[in-house]
Amino acid sequence: MFGSVAVFLDGYPVTAGHALIVPLAHRRDYFDLTLEELLDTDRALTTLRDEFVRTGVTDFNIGWNSGAAAGQTISHAHCHLIPRRPGDMEDPTGGVRGVIPEKRLYAAGSSMRA
Repeated sequence: MFGSVAVFLDGYPVTAGHALIVPLAHRRDYFDLTLEELLDTDRALTTLRDEFVRTGVTDFNIGWNSGAAAGQTISHAHCHLIPRRPGDMEDPTGGVRGVIPEKRLYAAGSSMRA
């Protein structure tokens, strides 16, 4: 536990070690978090990242889903830390843009912004 938040392994992990950082108090989504919860979430993310780095993992996706249209299926705020490893996806280009598959891939240097 990290003060006002707890860490759990995701029940449906995207990759090995996929973790959730969850405020102890009920919060609907990211935008309802207190400053203390945001700071504790950041501390948890950094600590988890450091633990993964010691095992050789250096790349991550960090994400929040806020609202049903954004894919939030549990109405309690939670942050995903997803460790990424070379080869866990054929072409990871676009990262979190993959939530809308046809928007994931784009040409480098195009007018589209990250």
